[in-house]
Amino acid sequence: MDDTGRKPSLQDYADRARESEREESKGLVCAECGCRDFFVVYTRPATKGRIVRRRECRHCGKRISTTERLTGGGDA
Repeated sequence: MDDTGRKPSLQDYADRARESEREESKGLVCAECGCRDFFVVYTRPATKGRIVRRRECRHCGKRISTTERLTGGGDA
C-alpha cells in the first residue's frame, strides 16, 4: 500500500522504474568499465569562460576530458 492507502498499480511501478533510470543516467560513466567514480587529474582554462578538466577512472585508470561552463560570479 502507498501513502494514500491504495494498492500501487502497474503504472505506478512503471513510473518509478523510469524515474530510477533517469537518476542513474546522470553524471559521468566510464566507457571502459562502467564505473562512476572519477578524480580530477588537472584543470585548465579554456576559451569563452570555460574550463577543461582531465579526469581518471578510479577503477580502471581510463582518462577522459570534460569541458564545463562557469556560471555565476560569486566570490567566495
